[in-house]
Amino acid sequence: MQNPQFQVSQEQSVHVMKFILPEMIDTMEIDALIDQVLRALEKTAGERWIMELNEVAYLGSSMLGLMVNIRERIRQADGRLVLCGLSPQLLRIFQACCLERLFTIVKTRAEAMTRVMRE
Repeated sequence: MQNPQFQVSQEQSVHVMKFILPEMIDTMEIDALIDQVLRALEKTAGERWIMELNEVAYLGSSMLGLMVNIRERIRQADGRLVLCGLSPQLLRIFQACCLERLFTIVKTRAEAMTRVMRE
């Protein structure tokens, strides 16, 4: 099942997880998105990942919880994760929740590629 709010692609040896989220998203859509994201990580969590958030208007508590879950799965599998494309509003949300300490956050996808390959 395709989910229009989530795409995974590969660039070189890096998996790119892109979220396309409107300001409002209902619970059923969130549940389907969470399932799809976790399935995408099952066999590749130990690899290099970029999470691209430049098309995310808002992250509620469910999505923030998913982000922490993604980070933990990748970390436990000895993978690497870099976030990019956070709007100033999203960055403030991350800072308010002290999440910027958990994640490596850069501005652009190009910076994320450089960083994830180095780590």
